[in-house]
Amino acid sequence: MHIAVAGNIGSGKTTLTRLLAKHFKWEPHFEDVVDNPYLDDFYHQMERWSFNLQIYFLNSRFRQVIQIRESGKKIIQDRTIYEDAHIFAPNLYSMGLMTNRDFQNYSSLFELMESTVKAPDLLIYLRSSIPNLVGQIHKRGREYESTISIDYLSRLNERYEAWVHTYDRGKILIIDVDNINFVDKPEDLGNIITRIDAEINGLF
Repeated sequence: MHIAVAGNIGSGKTTLTRLLAKHFKWEPHFEDVVDNPYLDDFYHQMERWSFNLQIYFLNSRFRQVIQIRESGKKIIQDRTIYEDAHIFAPNLYSMGLMTNRDFQNYSSLFELMESTVKAPDLLIYLRSSIPNLVGQIHKRGREYESTISIDYLSRLNERYEAWVHTYDRGKILIIDVDNINFVDKPEDLGNIITRIDAEINGLF
């Protein structure tokens, strides 16, 4: 079984992935931000490093999906391969931060990869407002994220919403995270778990 958590930067994907993995005894697969050799350079010089960063993420995510399917385990994944291709790369291209040549090359590679992988059994999308995202990003204090602009986050949010409305690859559960606190309030986490239980029980 493959569960995936999607959402904008600062929406709480990693934290929720960790909490759900602990509760359901799923194996968590996290996004590679610690060992990513491009992330810091990207946030300081987006136009120069956008293609390199997106290829790195695409490669990393593709390997994850292959491993998930081959493992036969119950796994929860922090962010999906679809977000890179439908949100982050097109956003960089539309902002003029990725050339047409690089974007076409990237898109062609994604289409090839996508043809060989299966979608998650359940996609959990964390919907968040910009003020909430900004607050969470500041709270965790990652230095490389200090240069992220509100305009950049807003553009990503718009693309997330458009993608979610057209997502048809499997079951999707949308969670509005603005007015809940699944870290400090057990009842909020409990409500999410109940909703996931209902979705999973309909899967098998």
